[in-house]
Amino acid sequence: MRKRKKVVVIGGGTGTYMVLMGLKKYPLLDLSVIVSMMDDGGSNRVIRDEFGLLPTSDLRQCMVALASEDSDQTLRKLFTYRYNAGTGISGMTFGNLFMAALTDIYKGNQDKAIEETCEILGVKGEIIPVTFDKVHLMAKYENGKQVLGEHDIDEPDPKQGKYRIIELEVIPKAKVNPKAVRTILNADYIILGPGDFYTSILPNLVIDGVSEAIIKSKAKTVFVLNLMTRFGQTVGFRASDFIDELEKYTVGRKLDYCLVNNSSEIPKGILTRYKKENAETVKDNIGKKYGETQIIRRNLISNKVYEKPKSDKLPRSLIRHDSAKLAKAVMGLIGS
Repeated sequence: MRKRKKVVVIGGGTGTYMVLMGLKKYPLLDLSVIVSMMDDGGSNRVIRDEFGLLPTSDLRQCMVALASEDSDQTLRKLFTYRYNAGTGISGMTFGNLFMAALTDIYKGNQDKAIEETCEILGVKGEIIPVTFDKVHLMAKYENGKQVLGEHDIDEPDPKQGKYRIIELEVIPKAKVNPKAVRTILNADYIILGPGDFYTSILPNLVIDGVSEAIIKSKAKTVFVLNLMTRFGQTVGFRASDFIDELEKYTVGRKLDYCLVNNSSEIPKGILTRYKKENAETVKDNIGKKYGETQIIRRNLISNKVYEKPKSDKLPRSLIRHDSAKLAKAVMGLIGS
């Protein structure tokens, strides 16, 4: 009988959603996800400023991704539904408002609200906020400027976006969720990415205790390389730049594997739209190994093009990893 594997995904946003959607179909995995809690844009700005709560969008996406296939389909659709009209709620998602209401019912206990929401959706896995402290992300750039707030890092001033980020931190210092540390220490595999590099992946690693846990953990580490660069975050980044920068935040812990898409099946029209946003495909400038990291190349791209609803005011990826292809590649490493 094959042994179950403990897999923890670290990130947030759409990239993490795609990883979880694929991996949940494999029954011999015990899945956990550690989620960044620094988002302050879109409906999360309202959740933070009006309700005084931690951001819920990334948590909600992970819940929907890990929801049981047997759970009510209408309920799952409701949790992703975004209002496109209504004073004060246009652009908000039902799922975020639901969790805000549930937190109020539990007298501000957001951890309890997360547990109950997972129960309602029949979530198969564990969803762990990296911290319960209310913090903001701050980026320092190579030109000396500092930008406070994930949203302003995500959507930078056009003149600022061309500069590289040289340091990331949270203001004020945050206490790590002990459950996140325990999960990392007990994991067999740690998956980082894909996703917005400086606003979804690395924010988890700048919480004191997370990188230290990764260093101590005996788990194999897997980095899923992004498909595209992003203006304001990874302008001009090649594959080697992503690995080097990630290992800087894991304080020297070398990655065991890096999954790289080797398909060029991206419509020219989509590449043109990305070019207008000062983004391009990530150049693969590494061999079969990069330092101590083994490079695994597969066709990982989805053939679907994502068009966001009009009610969604935030920038979104047009092309994404295919959840099934990505899961198959990961399982090839795990061997289950």
